[in-house]
Amino acid sequence: MEAFRSTLIKAALEARANAYAPYSGYRVGAALLTENEEVYTGCNIENASYGATNCAERTAFFKALSEGKRRFKAIAIAGGKEGSPEDYAFPCGICRQVMQEFCKEDFVILVTKTEQDYQEYRLKDMLPHGFGGDKLQ
Repeated sequence: MEAFRSTLIKAALEARANAYAPYSGYRVGAALLTENEEVYTGCNIENASYGATNCAERTAFFKALSEGKRRFKAIAIAGGKEGSPEDYAFPCGICRQVMQEFCKEDFVILVTKTEQDYQEYRLKDMLPHGFGGDKLQ
């Protein structure tokens, strides 16, 4: 994982440039690392009907899932208003729930401003009492 931190953070910052955020101006990029060390990127895609907006994290997950990937190690997230991120962009509740569905509790979440300025969390810390499929069995 150590070797991939920089790669993921850089990819998230680059993916942020592709964000479609004409309403909020809040651009987010994400880079998702699979168990096989493949990287899938995503950006937020807004819609005039806000409910149709999709977050960067889910875009990355859905791209990977649509190609048959089901096991993930980590994600890096970079977001903020125009220009360089000034704050850490944490995943929203819906994105955390998607992570809960497809990731183990030790899944790594990197929130970043720059390649050198980031914070690292585990899914179990960001969603301590998560509801997953195991609760339905």
